[in-house]
Amino acid sequence: MPAKPMFSRHICAYTIIIFIVVGLLMIWGIFAGDAPAGWANWTVGDAPFTGGWHTLFMTSMVVGFSFQGTELMGIAAGESENPGKNIPKAAHQIFWRILLFYILSILVISLIIPYTDQRLLKNELTDISVSPFTLVFERAALLSAAAVMNAVVLTTVLSAGNSGLYAATRMLYVLATEGKAPRFFARLSASGVPRRALIAVTAIAALCFLTSIYGKDTVYLWLINTSGMGGFLCWLGIAVCHWRFRRGLAYHGFDTSILPYRAKFFPLGTALAFVICLTVTLGQNYEAFLKEPVDWQGILATYIGIFIFAGVWIGYRLVLGGRFMPYAEMRFPEAEKFEKEAGKR
Repeated sequence: MPAKPMFSRHICAYTIIIFIVVGLLMIWGIFAGDAPAGWANWTVGDAPFTGGWHTLFMTSMVVGFSFQGTELMGIAAGESENPGKNIPKAAHQIFWRILLFYILSILVISLIIPYTDQRLLKNELTDISVSPFTLVFERAALLSAAAVMNAVVLTTVLSAGNSGLYAATRMLYVLATEGKAPRFFARLSASGVPRRALIAVTAIAALCFLTSIYGKDTVYLWLINTSGMGGFLCWLGIAVCHWRFRRGLAYHGFDTSILPYRAKFFPLGTALAFVICLTVTLGQNYEAFLKEPVDWQGILATYIGIFIFAGVWIGYRLVLGGRFMPYAEMRFPEAEKFEKEAGKR
């Protein structure tokens, strides 16, 4: 991992920890703010589930979009010196980081800032000067800290963009080397950088600049639905792969103790993850189907990610073929090697 992204991640982590500490002090009344904080915010207006199921589904897509990237540790395994040790360690850390940096910070925000706060409602999607994190520091009369938070938000965006660029470039390059994408992207530069894949990914990412030409909300929502839906489809694929992988191991009589990392709640956890992702994916804009007439434009904008995935998947099947491999045909050479060395086979 490059030093600069790692440094920025540490800065973001420390800032979030400070934010949570300040927020908790405000909630407990130790650090007075300009407005009372507490569970009362969860009873303001229609809180905590404003807008009903439709809004809950739409918000879930944005939440999922924010969580996406945790699967990058699987991609990074190919470049890790000791994946058998580092990947399980990263998997355990991700749980606690999500709990701290996502869930706890959002809980703190909800207890301090009601959803009816006018500074949230009157601003546009791209206005980071009114980030909820910034508003918490402003309510605590820590204006300098609020300014620092704005800088951290920008740093976080750059760090996330860097990670996304790395992952997308590497995936396109690997697909090209395996013959699952145009061979054109499999070329490396003299320094070992897949520049052609990098340029292609950067060109697609540049579509974000369309928000400065066309309607900001329209392009933004199309992009976030395309990316967010693609992420949920990726998670669905991971759940299916994990399910079949574990079932395949059991079919061939391998002991799961040979795995460096084992999901503790399999098979229930895997099945639950699949059901939740599928529900969020299909329920995004269910109201569009109930309207008279049916809102086909809204359906297209919401489910564009599914249409793109279906087109790519069907095209791949038509050109290169493929099928679900039966458990009897699955092979686990690493598992066989491990058990032979242990004298079990």
